[in-house]
Parts: sequence; structure tokens; C-alpha cells
Amino acid sequence: MARANTATRKIAARRPAAAVRGAVPYQPKMTRKQVLAEIQKVSGEPTRLRELRDVLPAARTQRSATGESWAAAGAAGQAGGTGAGALVAPRPLSFTDQRQVLIDQALLMLEEVYAHLALKRALHGIDPVQRLRLLRLRQEGLDEREFQSEMIDIFIGLRDLHTNYTLPSDYWPNFAFLPFRVEEYYVAHERNYLVSWVSPVNTDRNLKPEVEITHWNGSPIDLAVARNAAREAGSNPDARRARGLEALTLRWFGASLPPDEDWVTLTFKEGAQTRESRVEWKVVKREDLVQLLSSTPGTAGANAGRLGLDVKTELLRRVRKALFDAPALKAESEMATHRSRARRGAPRADVSVMPDVYPRFGPVTTPSGAFGYIRLTTFAPPGDDVDGAVREFVRILRTLPPAGLILDVRGNGGGFINFGEQLLQTLTPRPIVPEPFHFMATPLTLRITQSADWLTEWAAPLATALSTGAGFSQGFPLTDPAECNSIGQVYQGPVVLVTDAFCYSTTDIFTAGFQDHQIGTILGCHDNTGAGGANVWDYADVLEQLNVTPNPFVPLPGGAGFRVAIRRSTRVGHQSGVPLEDLGVVPDERYFLTRADLLKHNVDLIARAAQILATKPTQQLRLAPVGAPPVTRIRVTSENIDRVDVRIDDRPVLSQDVTRSAMTITLPKPVAAGGQATATGYRRGELVVSARLEI
Repeated sequence: MARANTATRKIAARRPAAAVRGAVPYQPKMTRKQVLAEIQKVSGEPTRLRELRDVLPAARTQRSATGESWAAAGAAGQAGGTGAGALVAPRPLSFTDQRQVLIDQALLMLEEVYAHLALKRALHGIDPVQRLRLLRLRQEGLDEREFQSEMIDIFIGLRDLHTNYTLPSDYWPNFAFLPFRVEEYYVAHERNYLVSWVSPVNTDRNLKPEVEITHWNGSPIDLAVARNAAREAGSNPDARRARGLEALTLRWFGASLPPDEDWVTLTFKEGAQTRESRVEWKVVKREDLVQLLSSTPGTAGANAGRLGLDVKTELLRRVRKALFDAPALKAESEMATHRSRARRGAPRADVSVMPDVYPRFGPVTTPSGAFGYIRLTTFAPPGDDVDGAVREFVRILRTLPPAGLILDVRGNGGGFINFGEQLLQTLTPRPIVPEPFHFMATPLTLRITQSADWLTEWAAPLATALSTGAGFSQGFPLTDPAECNSIGQVYQGPVVLVTDAFCYSTTDIFTAGFQDHQIGTILGCHDNTGAGGANVWDYADVLEQLNVTPNPFVPLPGGAGFRVAIRRSTRVGHQSGVPLEDLGVVPDERYFLTRADLLKHNVDLIARAAQILATKPTQQLRLAPVGAPPVTRIRVTSENIDRVDVRIDDRPVLSQDVTRSAMTITLPKPVAAGGQATATGYRRGELVVSARLEI
């Protein structure tokens, strides 16, 4: 196991955590009884995994073309009562018909529309198409568990969290969990593991935050994590390891077979004392989360086609919050009521109207000074309200100190691509260029682009690509470039972006845009982001609904599902044309989480980000009209710039040296009400700040 030597660990233990205060998330006060009641209200009464073995996909079934052997198991599940115990496993897929449909549709999807097939074959030495062909030949010799295991394994082998197979839909609401979370921290770059969070439903008094884990079911913990990581689909080692660590204590039955064991024997140290606990796997049922895998209001057609989401990461994030953080659930409920009443703004300045998106923000005081901090956990806002989520980000920015911003997107599995790309403009004076997306050039993708108005832009380039032998179409953005620049810069100080290997899809695209537009410094808690560079389509929501005639995508048996990376993204700026998939975004600086970070709300991480911000120059630029419209003069207030250029309604009108912090500029002609003035500030010839004024 990777451990630091004893002397180094003692030194680290004596080192005090950084003094960081502020940005405390709003949490309603709740008694323990209220906390447990809230968890049960949201997730129901958990059921022991061992009581569900007969109705889970782990149960072995006899070979049968009709599935009679499954009926008894289904009846056993029905006898289990309410909640998770009521799980009824679907009948196994028939050998000659349903399995054949599933395999054939998987082959069609991967061969004809999957954007990364050639890349995955080259980088990972895999051949999923051949594996599916072999499965078609051999599937009659497999029972239900063996068949489903092979389907899952083929898609995991792609190392692509966008492109996956989900078990029959009856399994989707079910999650297995252990009532604690394991996280890693570093001493002298050596990994250590501890229990960082314990759910209120835990009943083992010895199991509490801070205990150091040494063994998992008798195996050294480092080895147990490595074994788990090998079963995960992350596209790089850091991403697989991060997800392997997560899967130690939380599993989604929609894309993973249940744990092999009914309980875990955990060996840990509390001070000098070594203890062991036997902790049972339990299962909760969350029917409400199934909407993330099926059609919802507002996500049809083009909207559904603009998603960039690792759905598994998003599901697990929500379930973990439900099991561990009842006050956060209560806060979200309060804000949902607030939004439903169509009230503008937040009820209090330190609370977001979307606490699931922005759970923590505000000024933070650090040894390096006072800065702003925002935790951004998802690009999938409640009600798919992208415009509202962007407005909320702008509102939060305006409450923060101007000296610098720490924007923390760790663990963000993505969401709507236009949400992420619209935020970039608020942090930089430079125009934002959204990433282009490309279809793989096949006859079927050409037919797809000809089938819907929101896809026709790619049709002619695909026809050209097919005729010239090119592998991909020309790329076009999914986010309107005008939307990416409609707000302009809001926060004018330096920015540090904090990432990790869980950052995926839209968050990868956002991080790449942050780097490609030279917005600020990226501080990474892993060596790379999750490296998901694509637009993902759901099989049932998009592929089946296309107006392709005849449509080769047919309903899948048993409510099983597929998702596919159908359009790959490429980067812009100085890395123009470089694919994001598998390569990800390498941070400017690698940060190793400390014990204090896990137990004291990331205090050392925030302190390091603040140190970086303290070395960066700051600047400000503000505009104000002098008098009522039509405006002939503008008051310019600035700091640390030496030149200002002014545009009126996007036309340049003057450029003037800055000799003092406040000055009045006379415009060459009056600006009527409804006009817009834009000023850009320069320092030694470099664009550093911009401001807008609506007349």
C-alpha cells in the first residue's frame, strides 16, 4: 500500500491547517430526528442487499428461451414489501429475439454513429465491434448474469463515460451504499485513505470521520481501490482510479452489477488503536432520479441533443447527498418553493436560488488575503433552466471581492453544454469561441443530419467528407456564438479554476475553454480532467425519435438503454483542432489534497489557490453615463490600465490613454436610449479588462 514513512506522517500531523474562513454554505438547522426523517422521506427505508439477491442481476438463472425460471425470483421480490424490498427483476431477455435486437442495435450504434470508435481502438487496443459479433454467436450459452456482464464489460472497455449500456429499466432506481465515504489524501505525494464523511444512518459508533483505513476485506486498501478502478470506464488512469474509489461505497444498478459481497470488513486505525467493522451493503430506491435517463419536459429534440453529461456521476452525486447531507436537501426544497412562486432574486444574499448548482459561495479570508469562492457542482440545473442558472452565476459574481476568484468545479459530471460555454464570457474580456462538434462521416450520420432542422448545418459538410474520404464532418458549435458573448465580462479580477478527474463532459469543455481563452490558472487535484469530449445522445430520447426513414433504431427490449457520444468536440485557440476526448485538460499546477482538506472543507486547497491569486495583477473598469439619454459623455473609472478603447453599438468610436483613475470621455455623437457602450482596457498593449453600459 502506498504510505508515507512514519517520520513524514508525524511532521504532517503536526502541521496546522491553513486559516481559511468564509463561504459557509447555508444549511437549515435540523435535529438528528429531523435529519433521519428527511433522508427517509427522500430515499425511503433501505433494504439489506443480501435480502434482494434473488431478484438482482447477480442472481444466476437457468438457460431458458422463455424466462420461466425468472418468475419465482420475481415473486420473491414482490413478497419483499415496500421500498427497495419491492424490487422485481424483469424477466431475462429471450435468447433468440431480445438479445439479438440488443446486440444488433449496439453494433449499429457503435459502427455507424459513435464518434470515437477509431480513437478508442488506437488508444486502448480494443475492438468492441468484434466482441459484440462474438457475443451474438455465443450468447445462447450464457445465463442472464453472464450476458449482462458481458454487455456492460464491452461498453466499459470503451473507456468512455458518455457511451454506455444500461441494464433493464427496472434496475435504474436502485443504488447500493455503505454508510460512509472513503477519500484519499497525500503526505509527501504518498496516498493515504480515511473515512471523510459518515451518513446519519450509520449505526457503528467506531466508524467516524478521521479514522485511517488500512484494509478492505482483508486486502490492503490501495490494492482494493486499484481492483475497483480496473472495472471503471474512465478514459485515463486518474479518472478510473477516482471512480474506483467512489465505487467502494456507492453503486448504481443501472450500469453496474451489484457488489460481490453482502458486507464489507473494514480495518482502520483510530490513533494507535486498530479496529475492524463489518458493514452491510444496503439498497435504496430513487424513482425520481430515473428522469435523468429518460425524456423530461424541456429536453426534447435540439435541447436533448445539446447534453454533455456523465449521467452516472450525476446520479451518484445526488444519491450521496440524499444519504449524507439532509440539510442540503432541506435547503433545496426551500429554494424550489421560492422558484415555484416566480420570485426573482435570492431570499438572502448568501443563499443561491439553485443550491444544488451553487451549494457554497462567498468571500473567503485566507493567509494571502480576501478572495471570492464559488463551488459549481453541476451543469444540469433544476428544471433544465440554463438561463436562470447563468443569471444566478452573474448575481453571485457581483457579491464577491474583486481581488480574485476561486472557481471550484471538482466532481462536476457536466450537463448542458451551452450552460458551461455561456459562463466563460463572464470571467474574461476576450471574445469567447465555442467549441466545434463533428459527426463521424458515415451514410447513416448523413441521413441523421438531413432528418431534423437543428442538424442540417452538418449535412453538406458530411456529404463532402464522405465523398473525399474524410473521417469527420466540419465542426460547428452547439452554443450560439452570440450567446457566448451576450453578457460580457462581469468579474474583472484574476481567476483560479480547481479541477479533478471527476470533471467530465460539459465540465471538460468548460475547462478547455477556460484554458484556451487564457482566462486564468487551473489548479488540478489530479493530473488530468475526466477527458470526455463529446455531445451525448440518449438512445430512446434522440436516436429513436429521429425522422430518418426508415429509422433503424428500434425500441430496446426490457427497457434497456444506450447512450452514445455522437459528436466529438475539438478545442479552440492555440490548441485549435485538438480533440478533447481521452486527452482531457492538463492543469497548470498539480495539487495534492491534504487530510485537512477532507476534514475541514478544503482549507489547504483554498489557501493554495489564494496564494496563486495573490501573485496576479488586478484591474478594474467601470462605465457610467453622464446625464440622461441621449448620452454625450461617459464617466470611466479604472485601475491598473493605461489605455481604454470605446465602442458604441459594436462600432469603434475612440481610443484614449488613461492618465488618472477617473475621467470623463466625450463621445463623437450622442447615444440614444437602448444603445450600448463597450469599453476595453489595456495594460502595455495587452487586453486585460472590459465593461459594458446599457444606455
